[in-house]
Amino acid sequence: MPPCPEGEVRNNCFGTYTYPNGDTYVGEFRDGKRTGPGTYTYANGNKYVGEHKDGKQHGQGTVTYPSGNKYVGEYRDGKKNGQGTYTYADGGKYVGEWKNGKEHGQGTLTYADGEKYVGGFKNGLHHGEGTITHVNGKTLKGIWENDKFKSARD
Repeated sequence: MPPCPEGEVRNNCFGTYTYPNGDTYVGEFRDGKRTGPGTYTYANGNKYVGEHKDGKQHGQGTVTYPSGNKYVGEYRDGKKNGQGTYTYADGGKYVGEWKNGKEHGQGTLTYADGEKYVGGFKNGLHHGEGTITHVNGKTLKGIWENDKFKSARD
């Protein structure tokens, strides 16, 4: 892909653009928008490396945060969507489905202390059937609704 010309509409080219807020994008442009592979570095220190479509994160990508947290997975229209893994700096990890930027669907959330929840999520909360395994090995199986335990299951 040819380099983008300075001061012109960026179309079918590769270049660097710094936004007025201090964010920077290095990658492919089509029809004046970020489209294709590229790196978007936010002024706050967040960094996204991956696919873009029509100026948004779209496809496979990785975001690293100054806190040490990291997300690797799918994006749609600028939000985490599909399968992905979010690793927390404290050692916690979520592996599973995402929708509109939140844990949604089936997933596994492992806390920093080793406790683990495997089951359903809705809008980032435990929701539906799931099992919590405590650090001492004891398990609690049941139904959750909006992060609250509702009933036990065998």
